Amino acid sequence: MSAHPQTGRAPAGASQGKPRKAAFAAWIGSALEYYDFFIYGSAAALVFPKVFFDPDDPATATLISLATFGVAYAARPLGALVLGHFGDRLGRRKIMVWTLVLMGLSTFLIGCLPTYAQAGTIAPVLLVLMRVFQGLSAAGEQASANAMTLEHAPEHRRGYYTSFTLNGTQAGQILATLVFIPVAALPDEQLYTWGWRIPFLLSAVVAVAGFVIRRTLEETPVFQQAATGEGVAKMPLAELFRDHWADVVRVVAAALIATVSTIFSVWALSYATSDAVGIEKTDMLWVNGSANAVALLAIPLWARLSDRIGRKPVFLAGALGSAGMVFVYLWAISTGSYPLIFAAGLLFFGVVYSAANGIWPSFYGEMFPARVRLSGMAVGTQIGFAVAGFAVTFAAQIAGPDGDNWLGVAVFTAVISVICAIAVATGRETHRVPTAELGLRERGASSPSQVRESATL
Repeated sequence: MSAHPQTGRAPAGASQGKPRKAAFAAWIGSALEYYDFFIYGSAAALVFPKVFFDPDDPATATLISLATFGVAYAARPLGALVLGHFGDRLGRRKIMVWTLVLMGLSTFLIGCLPTYAQAGTIAPVLLVLMRVFQGLSAAGEQASANAMTLEHAPEHRRGYYTSFTLNGTQAGQILATLVFIPVAALPDEQLYTWGWRIPFLLSAVVAVAGFVIRRTLEETPVFQQAATGEGVAKMPLAELFRDHWADVVRVVAAALIATVSTIFSVWALSYATSDAVGIEKTDMLWVNGSANAVALLAIPLWARLSDRIGRKPVFLAGALGSAGMVFVYLWAISTGSYPLIFAAGLLFFGVVYSAANGIWPSFYGEMFPARVRLSGMAVGTQIGFAVAGFAVTFAAQIAGPDGDNWLGVAVFTAVISVICAIAVATGRETHRVPTAELGLRERGASSPSQVRESATL
């Protein structure tokens, strides 16, 4: 049996391929790739201000260093346009392999860069360039992995299986944190000369391992059926923006929920270890690592719940809950009480935020048909993530010259979370829509002829 040549729709049951293998490949690949991505965040908060920028102006150095963290997010929309197009034209697996190699190589090269003391202003320029390559890679990683798992998954468990992409992302952050903990504990002289390079150089192993794993993964039945039946979109982006622009906008707004992650992982880390609070670097890294460990358990549980009651209720609980918990967490940091910080961090990021974080892979992917699914997820999420990436820079400005206005940062993060909740509340509930009909019902295509007409370029 083959897919319809115009819609790329697979026959009933064809979308269910090898869900466990696809989920594992998505999990391990995301973990390895986001290990690379997250070690940059830790270094930007703890090391780079003294390594790549003028040490005579520490406040400005910290601000610029945090801004370089956001540079990757600025590059992501461009990467989403390019990788989304080729992912819907050439297949999900090829993009998954390519993005992992690019991420591993650019991260390895960061570990080889000269410092500000060695090369002057060329050092931060090269650092930003490598960060751009990281952003281009990340733009296609989650979208391709999400499309792969969603299209292989059983229809009644799409939320659960696609959550492994984000579960792998959390594992990558744990790995990055665990690697950085002993590095951050080094004496300053060793940390700022050679110690900080170790996590980045280890990415060579990451790239090789990920390449081997993903090369063995089969393309999804949905894409194979579409390619065989000549149902692959020739211009996915044109079709996406013509027929699905409203969903792209919705995903952009909902994807701003990533602001919670960047504030928790980067700005709060910088604030807690600053002179204003004085928590030890390794202690705060343990908070981040432990919260992500809790998220590893919480994400699939939230996802399974969404398969039962729907995507929207779970996502809304996570977004609105995060709007409240950010006040609790940043207040806890301001008190300097480590037990309070630890408990609040686990509840905030590990449990509450995971409700939204674990649902979006299925929720966003289910908005689009297979013909433009990777493009739709990539473009929508990466524009939203680009804004979220610079949330760290905005937070640093809101915090003021002393960096201690945590209440202003909490209000900023809460407002963003409410915007995300509004976007989700206005969307469709898709958890019971058959895989072959995802992205089609909203256009009123109730018959095969109507589907063909609405999908024709």
